[in-house]
Parts: sequence; structure tokens; C-alpha cells
Amino acid sequence: MKKFLILAGIIIVIAISWLIISKINSSPQEEVSAPVASAEVPDFVLQDYSGQTVTRADFSGRPMVINSWAAWCPFCREELSDFAAAQKEFSDQVVIIAINRAESLETTKGYTDEQGISDKLIFLLDPTDSFYQSIGGFSMPETIFVDKNGNIVDHKRGPMELDEIRSRIKKIL
Repeated sequence: MKKFLILAGIIIVIAISWLIISKINSSPQEEVSAPVASAEVPDFVLQDYSGQTVTRADFSGRPMVINSWAAWCPFCREELSDFAAAQKEFSDQVVIIAINRAESLETTKGYTDEQGISDKLIFLLDPTDSFYQSIGGFSMPETIFVDKNGNIVDHKRGPMELDEIRSRIKKIL
């Protein structure tokens, strides 16, 4: 009986937590944007899936959307697919970069291969989690929107749906 009560308590706590998170994520009034801590996007030197070095300077003069994500993040799954759709829609107007937070190539690429998006975005590996830290990250996922001059225009903490991604991209074009 004691085990049943403990199990029931855990289920109730999980259900209440899920309801609270669902309410927060579905309510437009609850939008969470972080104050822009830095006028410029932090420099980065990271590797893509093929081992090629990619730097911030490679995208100079182009608007960018940079998303920090991880395979363990349940909110990242749908959002990454939405970023892939946005990249297709905005094609050469903006570059969307997804920077993984300290997971292995096997975990990261396996995750994006499973979703069928490995070749639809620029995926970079950040084994030390330095980029996430440089933007003051504390939630998952975190996304910054950068204008063509390299200035951070917007910093979104938490997940977004495609319509919100589109709207925020339009602000940096």
C-alpha cells in the first residue's frame, strides 16, 4: 500500500508539473525573452558534423538565428524541425545555426538523422558548452536572433513554434 501511495504521489506531481509547463508554453502572455546582455553575438570556433571548423566570422554580413539545444531536451525536438522549415522558407536571407550543448557527435547526429534534418541546418558541436555560457543561458532551448551587423536583436529563452520563429526572423531582416 505504501508503494502505491508513493507511486500515486509521483504521478500527481508529474501531472501537475506537465500542466503548468503546458500552460506556460501555450500562453502568449507568458513569453520569455531575455534582456540582450551583449550588443554583439559572441565569437565561436566550433566543428560541424564533418569535422570542419566553423566560426562566427564565416557568417559576417548575414542575419543569423543561433539556437542552443540538446538531445535530452524534450522541447528541442519539434523546434529543430521548425527551424529547418524556417531555413527552407527564408533560404539565403538568413542562416540558422543549431549549436549542440556538450553532447557527442554520435548522440547529436543520431538525433538529427532520426528527425531527417541533419542536412537542413548548420549543426555545430560545442563540447565545452562555451557558446551557451557566453549568451548567459539558463533555460532550454535558448535562441538568439542576430542582424546582419552581428548585433543581437532578440534573445528567446524556451521553445518556439514556427509562427514565432518566422516573426522573430522578420525583425532581423
